[in-house]
Amino acid sequence: MRIGARVLIGMTAATTLALSCSPAASADAGTVWKWGAVHSTDGWATAWGKVSVGQSGLVVSGNLDDSYGKGCSWALIRYQNARNGRWRTHGVYNCVTGTGTFRKDVGGVLQIRVKVCRGTAKRPVGKCSRWKTVYTQGG
Repeated sequence: MRIGARVLIGMTAATTLALSCSPAASADAGTVWKWGAVHSTDGWATAWGKVSVGQSGLVVSGNLDDSYGKGCSWALIRYQNARNGRWRTHGVYNCVTGTGTFRKDVGGVLQIRVKVCRGTAKRPVGKCSRWKTVYTQGG
């Protein structure tokens, strides 16, 4: 019985090693596009982050900093669907002084843009930056 257990453990270790060294696993793990800081026009809101490959397409994640403390900071994520070409916008806000994090699954997209604004807890109202392209398919 002891010999069978050793063979089973050896086979399990070999299988684990073979799976962890597969080219597909290492290629997906390293696919990340970082984007630098985007500031609102008054400088009180800042966002930065990355675009990475997730289970069902791309994922936008990052940080949203609210330096002023009055009002809220907004990060608007705009992405173009690869299937129908339609643009969708998702807003994330932080109304607490300091840095908060966000994550948005966007799926298969052609482009992703980010804009940072100041606003209220309900909507962004002004002091917006220009749209910054953080991902383009094939480019």
